[in-house]
Amino acid sequence: MSRELTVLVLGNGGREHALALALHRDPAVVALHCAPGNPGTASIATNHAVDATDGAAVVALAEQVGANLVVVGPEAPLVAGVADAVRAAGIACFGPSAEAARIEGSKQFAKEVMQAAGVPTAASVYCTTVDEVAAAIDRFGPPYVVKQDGLAAGKGVIVTSDRDAALEHAADALPAIVEEYLDGPEVSLFAITDGVTALPLQPAQDFKRVGEGDAGPNTGGMGAYTPLPWAPEGLVEAIMRDVVQPTVDAMAARGTPFSGLLYAGLALTSRGLRVVEFNCRFGDPETQAVLSLLESPLGEVLDAAATGRLAEVGELRWSSDSSVIVVLAADGYPGVPAKGGAIAGPRLFGSDDAVHIVHAGTSGEAALTASGGRVLGVVGRGADLSAARASAYAAIDELDAPSLFCRRDIAERAASGQIGTPTL
Repeated sequence: MSRELTVLVLGNGGREHALALALHRDPAVVALHCAPGNPGTASIATNHAVDATDGAAVVALAEQVGANLVVVGPEAPLVAGVADAVRAAGIACFGPSAEAARIEGSKQFAKEVMQAAGVPTAASVYCTTVDEVAAAIDRFGPPYVVKQDGLAAGKGVIVTSDRDAALEHAADALPAIVEEYLDGPEVSLFAITDGVTALPLQPAQDFKRVGEGDAGPNTGGMGAYTPLPWAPEGLVEAIMRDVVQPTVDAMAARGTPFSGLLYAGLALTSRGLRVVEFNCRFGDPETQAVLSLLESPLGEVLDAAATGRLAEVGELRWSSDSSVIVVLAADGYPGVPAKGGAIAGPRLFGSDDAVHIVHAGTSGEAALTASGGRVLGVVGRGADLSAARASAYAAIDELDAPSLFCRRDIAERAASGQIGTPTL
């Protein structure tokens, strides 16, 4: 029997708005709070001004509002140990400890965990100087893959055939990881875990490059879709068997059990499944697409994970629909985004069966303006990817937001059957 939940969601981006929307649908959630939240979350929850990376402030707020479950959205509070502070205060928390969050906070740590767990991943070299990077990229050859070791908000990676560009990126990203390039389509899989049991969510694919046709620099993500009509049979089972469960087991064996959301970014290469990266929280923007199709009560599931009862939940339930999210970003993104642009139009607050809009970088109430890089996420649903795309782009065309731009090819190749089914 589930308990009544008063939930506090930490963060103010599109991922947190999507989490709040899904929690709002759960009858067990009787009160919903967001800190600091955004104009979108304010329409369904109570926002509170707080520094989400300040453990003491978060605990004080949770106690003030009577929260019995805290859900940590972004990676920075997790790496800062906010989940530890919340649990130390006797409040259930969905999110890993600071030690376990190192699986995202340090790519080298993640490589060590994968090696111990026998998880397939790209060959790599840890570098502390540009000369070491130069030697490593010459060893692997182009395309060159250079990753900042620490947190970089999704923009610490360069994949390029330009050696000078790779070295220039490395100069600002040290210490860095240089990896072999992984071919094949990428897949994002989220797994909810209590440190022992792990439950998969529906797989998704995101679009990291700023321009259509995957041109331009990496961003935090310009769109995503789910499900994957081209996915090979047994993909989720293989990822859980070969990647997620061994990683959860290895983290427990290290004495740093991982409880929360384990995000596996994977490549289905010509040589088999490989891990590109791990994150310690829901990925953005895939979360917005995936959670829109979740029919299981999210609050109950996250509470079960936070309290060590995930084995009682059983398989998650999903809509048979497809979902596509298209991100609207401010001019200049992923460089210096233009702020202050006016945003108007229908559906900015509220939703229907076909489309809803998630706020990520907005300010204001009656007069909405852009205040971040990725500003809005338009989520379309439909019987298939083509219908979901049509819903999303029709809603975008209704908006009056001249300072924002989007990619027009999100999920296009998948919807038209242009992605072949890889072998596992």
